[in-house]
Amino acid sequence: MRNFRELEIWKRSFKLVDKVYEESDSLPKDERYGLTSQIRRSAVSIPSNIAEGCSRRTNKDFARFLEIAIGSAFELETQLLIAIKRKMLDGVRMEPIMNELNQIQKMVNAFHRSLK
Repeated sequence: MRNFRELEIWKRSFKLVDKVYEESDSLPKDERYGLTSQIRRSAVSIPSNIAEGCSRRTNKDFARFLEIAIGSAFELETQLLIAIKRKMLDGVRMEPIMNELNQIQKMVNAFHRSLK
């Protein structure tokens, strides 16, 4: 069993959740149960699945949770792009978050490959 708190991918994705929550506060109130909720759930899912994967006994099981985390990361990226395109979020303000998200995607993907 691994300590998820020691993994850089968990630390960075955990910090990303705070940033996503802060930015999603500015989304329209009528999106509270729509896009806002989806964005937040996707963001939370990334470190959550990394943490849950750490509890698994085999690399194969852990790799499956990393696949879910990667999926959530791409889902989050898509949702943020939709919000930017719809002018609900400012693209310039979101650039650092999008860059960090892309780095996390690459890191999780590389870690996933290393487990095979």
